[in-house]
Amino acid sequence: MDQPRYADATRATRHMFIRDLMLNASIGVHPHEHNGRQRVRINIDLAVADEGAANLSRAAVGQDELGRVVDYETIVNNVRAMATAGHVQLVETLAERLCEVCLRDERVRTARVRVEKLDVFKDAASAGVEIERRNV
Repeated sequence: MDQPRYADATRATRHMFIRDLMLNASIGVHPHEHNGRQRVRINIDLAVADEGAANLSRAAVGQDELGRVVDYETIVNNVRAMATAGHVQLVETLAERLCEVCLRDERVRTARVRVEKLDVFKDAASAGVEIERRNV
């Protein structure tokens, strides 16, 4: 299966991403996981519609203004708030909620979110899930 291209001239999209956001979250199904927080790593890839791409192979540069792009600081702040708001049992649930946060901006066409619990197994770097959702 081919991976979608997030930056794609034919679709007039740019690739916006957040890499290795490390948070302490209350997450897990086991009783001992309800009593504290554990480290999670979050990665986000967004396919964002380019503004004013009359010629799909070469979009206009546009104004140098924050309002014309998806603000990654807003995305990170929303992700931090959601990931630390309360206990979540499943990494799948957290990933779905984070995708919903990203897709609130209609310019985001596709969101891929990976959530990894880092301290689950002594002999593994991480365990988690990656999902992808689209704005329809």
